[in-house]
Amino acid sequence: MTPRGEPRGERGGIARVLAADLDGTLLAGSRHERRLLSEALSEDPDTVVVFATGRGLPSVRALLREDPLLPPPQWIIADVGSSVIDATRMTHDRALEAELRAGWPGAGPVRAALATFPHLLYQEHVPQEGRCSFYLAPEYFCDELIRAVQALSCSWSYASSRYFDVLPPNGGKGRALELLARKLAWPRSGVLVAGDSLNDLSLFRLGTPGVVVANAEPALRAQAPASTLIHHSALDGAAGVLEGLERLGRPARHPVVVGYHRPPVRWLDGQWQPPSSPNGVLPTLQAALADPDLNAVWAAAHVGEAPVPPPPPPAAAGGMLSLLPMPPGRWAGYFHRTCKETLWPALMSQPDLIRHPRAHWSDYQAVNTAFARHIASLAEHGATVWLHDYNLWLVPAVLKADRPDLTIGLFHHTPFPHPDVFGRIPQADQLRDSLARLDWAGFHTPDCADHFHRLLTPSAGAAPRIGVHPLGIDRRAVTTLARARAAARPHHRNDPTQLILSVERLDYAKAPVHKIHALDTLLTETPALRHKIRYRLICPPPEPGIHAYDTTRTALETAITRINRRWGTTGWQPVEYIPHKLDFAHIVDHYLAADVFWVTSLADGMNLTAQEYITVHHATRRPGVLVLSRHAGVAQHLGDTALLTDPLDPHDLVDTLRTALTLTRQERAAHISRLAGSLNTPEPAAWARMVITAIRASADTHTGARESWRTSGSTHPA
Repeated sequence: MTPRGEPRGERGGIARVLAADLDGTLLAGSRHERRLLSEALSEDPDTVVVFATGRGLPSVRALLREDPLLPPPQWIIADVGSSVIDATRMTHDRALEAELRAGWPGAGPVRAALATFPHLLYQEHVPQEGRCSFYLAPEYFCDELIRAVQALSCSWSYASSRYFDVLPPNGGKGRALELLARKLAWPRSGVLVAGDSLNDLSLFRLGTPGVVVANAEPALRAQAPASTLIHHSALDGAAGVLEGLERLGRPARHPVVVGYHRPPVRWLDGQWQPPSSPNGVLPTLQAALADPDLNAVWAAAHVGEAPVPPPPPPAAAGGMLSLLPMPPGRWAGYFHRTCKETLWPALMSQPDLIRHPRAHWSDYQAVNTAFARHIASLAEHGATVWLHDYNLWLVPAVLKADRPDLTIGLFHHTPFPHPDVFGRIPQADQLRDSLARLDWAGFHTPDCADHFHRLLTPSAGAAPRIGVHPLGIDRRAVTTLARARAAARPHHRNDPTQLILSVERLDYAKAPVHKIHALDTLLTETPALRHKIRYRLICPPPEPGIHAYDTTRTALETAITRINRRWGTTGWQPVEYIPHKLDFAHIVDHYLAADVFWVTSLADGMNLTAQEYITVHHATRRPGVLVLSRHAGVAQHLGDTALLTDPLDPHDLVDTLRTALTLTRQERAAHISRLAGSLNTPEPAAWARMVITAIRASADTHTGARESWRTSGSTHPA
């Protein structure tokens, strides 16, 4: 026999419990919202309803008689957690109440001990058991009163700036629910608590899922534990409770789930802000999710101690967005330390820079596990999961173990290192085992795909299929913006100074210090270029908390100061340093002004800024020169149409830049025309559709075959 009040699911397993306050929670909201909640509960016999209220039993029984929208409970926790009632029989559970009321001195002694507080008004007409309830204005709530209660060996609760309850030392809603759940063997994961006032706080400290409704008093919002289990709803009362139930038991399921560590929009100044550029991972995925036929959802982290804000409308985010709450401390260990200090140097083929703060590897594992579970909750049976980048390398193993029905692909926007370099990562074996659980892996270039193939070749069993899909930019959007900005700012050729431009984030992999040294050498070898060239470096810093680039920042700023002091004169300095982010329209202005665009990556997944520069100059018929690192992914697609340079060879870096500066206007116009003709990478939306199609196709071909993938098309068996 099933114990009374024990929820059972369709397959005979434990289903769920709703333990909710009444006033402000189940009783709050419009009649329509309350009706929806009541109907949802009546249609779901597997959910046990528990009232957790400050009211006494007579008051609750009156509500049940008079309010047809109040869902019938199986259990009632009344008197702020001093009473427990089997609601199907309306009988007290005296055994539980004895445990809850142990040490209670009685109402008489409590009232007598607190009689010296004249502003503490006993609620004479409120039926009470095992507690004393008073009215108290907030200006009279004081430490002296708390000490008097503690002298009685009692606990207390003060809610809604009005209700002061003196309780048994072991009383409280949370303790009562904990004892009831233990008696009936309710698992914590299946219990949803909901409330709106401070006397509900003990419910949220049980470690179960919870929902704080939007109309909750601010003190509860502030003091509720910062936990991924607790949802701060944007909906009032009954609507917030229904949302919490849906999140717990019936999350929306999708045929496509995109997993990336960041959302496509930023929560800033109380509102969602879109990406500043039309290009990059975020807007590319937005373009994919905007397709309503895809019915996709984006799973991303939201970092902060504050409650997760309500998701933006699908139109603003480019599609559905589901946020995974992430405490800042865990994010720092995961992203700032492990991702940037352990994994990033390997990806950039700089293994000597690998640092392994062991204390933070657990953060990387925990975040990946949380992402895997979050994605699993969003994916319908047989769904396609599209992961992105090294930040989620451990997700495939966890996800495949939990949901073998899913087809999982991972696209690497970064370079992928040679197996020998990958092996320098301290947890290389664990990462390789997880990557082997993929159905599909994608890359921008054949050499990165080859490195991945070699890494997994010794693996036994099935191996992921591999795809090479170079990403392009939104050329139409860039062309339109470039022409508009050019029309507003006519190009004048009166200035004989040539502008060399780089646009890149602060990162040793972009070789910014190499460029400053090369420029210094160029001026030394060709002093006639003094006053005739300017180098503008737009180099925004990484997010706060990342220390992996501190040495690069110091070396760069020192090198810039030195070269400007050595060569600068009144009215001219060789280097202009812009160490902050610009919006994309202003970046386009700098592209338009630049005679030479200088990309010197030591390693790069694709590099979209080079494509943007080409598109801007071709769209406005302006001559220009692209000096491009041989190690940038886009170099493998443009071939020798760019002026290729090797930043690891200081002489080549100087000589190639000197060659670019000597090209005539006609040569530069022809150069840009050839580059634009070679730029045949697909635009973001088309690229995303191709990748999703490739991941889905891998479900039928995941057999472990590894032959001839380099020559059989864009998607190949590993």
